[in-house]
Amino acid sequence: MQKLVVLTGAGISAESGISTFRDSGGLWEGYDVNQVATPEGFAADPALVLDFYNQRRRQLSQVEPNEAHRLLAHLEKRYEVVIITQNVDDLHERAGSHNIIHLHGELLKSRGVDNPEVTYPCTGDIHVGDKSPTGAQLRPHIVWFGEEVPMLEKAIAQVYSADILMIIGTSLQVYPAASLIDYLLHRPKPLTTQQGGSYGHCTESLHRGGQGYRAYDSLKFLTASTKARACSTGTSGRIPCPKLAI
Repeated sequence: MQKLVVLTGAGISAESGISTFRDSGGLWEGYDVNQVATPEGFAADPALVLDFYNQRRRQLSQVEPNEAHRLLAHLEKRYEVVIITQNVDDLHERAGSHNIIHLHGELLKSRGVDNPEVTYPCTGDIHVGDKSPTGAQLRPHIVWFGEEVPMLEKAIAQVYSADILMIIGTSLQVYPAASLIDYLLHRPKPLTTQQGGSYGHCTESLHRGGQGYRAYDSLKFLTASTKARACSTGTSGRIPCPKLAI
C-alpha cells in the first residue's frame, strides 16, 4: 500500500465556513497578529488573546467537515494516509481520518503556561484565572509566532517517507510548514545506472562541473543534480557516469 501524505491549510476548511487568516474578511482583519498570536501578546493582554481563541472555538462548534475532508478519509481504503495540517480545527478528525499531525496545535485543547507538553480537552471558553492541575494559567494549545513547532520533526519524517505528497488549501507562505515539500523534492534517491541497476542511496562524493558535492541521507545536504559523473557506492571501484533518479 502506497503512503500518501497530505499537507492541508486554511483553504480546505474555508468551504466549511471557517474563515482563513489572510483573505479579506479573514481572521486577522481587525486584529494585530502580534497582539493575539505571540507569547508577548498573551503576556501583555491575556484576556484579549483568550477571547480571540474563544471566538474561534465557538465558530468551530457550528461548522461541519466538507467533501474534501470526507474524501481524504475515504482514501484510507486505498492508501496509507497521513494528514499534516496547519489548521487548528478538528474537521479532519470528524470526517473520519485517523492519522493526523497538527503542526500548529488544536483549538479543542488547552495547556498550562508552565508545560507545553501536557494538554487538556477544551470545548468551552478559557478565561483569565482558569488554572491547570498544576496551578498554572491555562492558554490555548496553539503554536504562536515565535514558538517552536513541536510536531515538525514528526511531520518531516512522514514527508520523507511518502510515496505521494498532496498539498491542499495552503499558499505555502508560512514557515516552517512551507519547507516540508523540500524534504520530498530533495531527499536522496536510489542511483540507477544507464542499464537500470540500482545502487542504493548515494552517500559519497558527487562531482559536477569539477566541484565536489557530498550527498547525505540528511536532505538539506543533497545536491539536486540529475546526473553524477562519479559516485562511490561503498564497494570497491567506481561507477562511470551513473544517472541519479530524482
